Amino acid sequence: MKKTNLQISGMHCASCATIITKALKKIDGVKEASVNYSTASATIDYDEKIASIEQLQEAVKSKGYGAEILKEGTNVAEAQAKLIATEKEYYKKMFLISLLFSIPIFILMAFEWFNIEIMDMMLHHYVVWILSTPVQFYVGWQFYKGTYHALRNKSANMDTLIALGTTAAYVYSVFAVVFFPLMGQYFEISAILITLVVLGKYLEANAKGKTSEAIKKLIGLSPKMATIIRSGKEVKIAIDEVQVGDIIVVKPGEKIPVDGIVIEGNSSVDESMVTGESIPIEKKKGDSVIGATINKHGSFKFKATKIGANTTLARIVKLIEDAQASRAPIERFADMISAYFVPIVILISFFTFVTWFSILGSAFSFALIAAVAVLVIACPCALGLATPTAIMVGTGKGAQQGILIKGGEALETAHELKYIIFDKTGTITKGTPELTDIITFEKNTKEDILKIAASLEKPSEHSLAEAIVKAAENKKISLSKVTNFKAIPGYGITASIGTKKYSFGNQKLMTKEGIFLTKYISQVHRLEEEGKTVMLLALGKSLLGIIAVADTTKESSPEAVKQLHDLGLEVYMITGDNTRTAHAIAKKVGITQVFAEVLPEDKANYVKKLQQKGKVAMVGDGINDAPALAQADIGIAMGSGTDVAMESGSIVLMRNDLLDVPRAIKLSKYTMTKIKQNMFWALFYNVLGIPIAAGVLFPWTGWLLSPIIAGAAMALSSVSVVTNSLLLKGKKL
Repeated sequence: MKKTNLQISGMHCASCATIITKALKKIDGVKEASVNYSTASATIDYDEKIASIEQLQEAVKSKGYGAEILKEGTNVAEAQAKLIATEKEYYKKMFLISLLFSIPIFILMAFEWFNIEIMDMMLHHYVVWILSTPVQFYVGWQFYKGTYHALRNKSANMDTLIALGTTAAYVYSVFAVVFFPLMGQYFEISAILITLVVLGKYLEANAKGKTSEAIKKLIGLSPKMATIIRSGKEVKIAIDEVQVGDIIVVKPGEKIPVDGIVIEGNSSVDESMVTGESIPIEKKKGDSVIGATINKHGSFKFKATKIGANTTLARIVKLIEDAQASRAPIERFADMISAYFVPIVILISFFTFVTWFSILGSAFSFALIAAVAVLVIACPCALGLATPTAIMVGTGKGAQQGILIKGGEALETAHELKYIIFDKTGTITKGTPELTDIITFEKNTKEDILKIAASLEKPSEHSLAEAIVKAAENKKISLSKVTNFKAIPGYGITASIGTKKYSFGNQKLMTKEGIFLTKYISQVHRLEEEGKTVMLLALGKSLLGIIAVADTTKESSPEAVKQLHDLGLEVYMITGDNTRTAHAIAKKVGITQVFAEVLPEDKANYVKKLQQKGKVAMVGDGINDAPALAQADIGIAMGSGTDVAMESGSIVLMRNDLLDVPRAIKLSKYTMTKIKQNMFWALFYNVLGIPIAAGVLFPWTGWLLSPIIAGAAMALSSVSVVTNSLLLKGKKL
């Protein structure tokens, strides 16, 4: 399967996106197609052996829209920004032309209201007719074009409503002026209405541009030049010419060009623009650096490890672009309403006309105004913008704070969570344990036990092993050669030094090896109750000693757990540690529910069991927790942008701060609140506006909604939805 992006031009409303989606899904080989009206893009998963790019483009073009391929490496956000800018310029031009003709019409209409005669009635009619015609057929041509394509696709959209309403007013006016001048004309209704709708479109395009500002800021962070070492000399080259393996020099105040590993020097680096972490991070030899971050004080050299589309910044931008182009499940509700809404509105408009003119015997002009007002006020533009604009702002705000949300579905699901499971090591704790206790048996000294344990653990990659090896190195203990090394996940290791076979691990390993611990169990329990991880060293069937390692909890862990409880979530901790140690650590951070002694491969099963009761989030470091992260409804990966974290989590927390977990859930809740507010106001406005426009209140109040006021309200409703979404930017997480 292959994934491709198309830039779509010519969409006027959410119905257009629905038409294009259906057309793409009909193509053989297309597995999934998602068209986003707000970002003017289509994301398509297809089998390239069955379908081709050309077929995808042709399907879009056959429906009356433009489709440009966004090739790999093309910046989606920049392409979208360019399209929105073009759209903005177009609507600005159309509005100014429309305004040029509509202002005189409005002035003449005002004179008429105040009974000021400046010309003969017939001359007045002809002047207004002449002024309104360019507005109707030049500026309004876009609505006729949209209606034509909609009818070809056996559907109706916002363009249909505008075209029907304004044409009805214009044609009636022509008929009246030519045959029955005393009937009056309504040219001003069609002209001013089109002007207001085009103004609304311009304001909407302007606001839509602001929703993607977060991505544009991220893209703008990337430096244009890099200083590299070539033939022993410093040479400045364009960022695109940097190759993997190049040695790059970074001086104080400069931006780091690409991702890499420090090989010489040290400094502090401001990573806030990528991770959201405000405090500069100290960097020394062996540490990784992220492209586009700012070097503060020192100078250093580093080797480039990732360039171009593989850098952390490029991948973050791509991740946000994909998220903003995705669709949340709630958007299907808007699609369903839009599909039936326009035809129903046309029927209501028709019945409004028939009721007033044929049944209640009102004047033709009165019935026409009511019918046109119904068509205009019911335009469902705001409904189509309700979800995508909020998702764009929400994912952008998250990215600025180091919270990467991979799509609308993740954003929507996060606010429904009931349970959250934290992995212990590297998530609740710092993941850098230290050796705290050595207890010896028989005639062994502490140095003997540490030497054997460190020698056995030297080949291991486990974080506990690192703590033991580091402790031996600090004491300058020389390590022995190890053979027959075997790591047993969830238990420990077995290995040989010379002819002696050792076992080093937890109580389960000792039981498996047939080693009895009854005599030493009280000491093991005491250490475990202190929250330490206990490892036992045995030679054959004899226990030689106990080593305890403690991994301190992160400072933010207790507050993060408290905030999650305040949000109404049940918090669990999952670990391979024994029950006593696990409960001791959980108690320190305020967690009462613990899954202990869980093998890495079994973590996903615990998530699955909890899912039977409600939506579950799993928080882990993205390495050994990948299966559990994938199984959870929401996988939240910690890990400062590690490759595995980027791949395995639905939400990635770039700065490893546990407080970002409640922040991510709050962001989801805020975004969903905005989406629901947008949808409510879009629907409430239509449900309330249609009966008033139809004249339901007229018999009692004498109120009849003018199509001009209806047009202004319809235009402002779209702008208000986008503006409401933009208010998310000011929310404190």
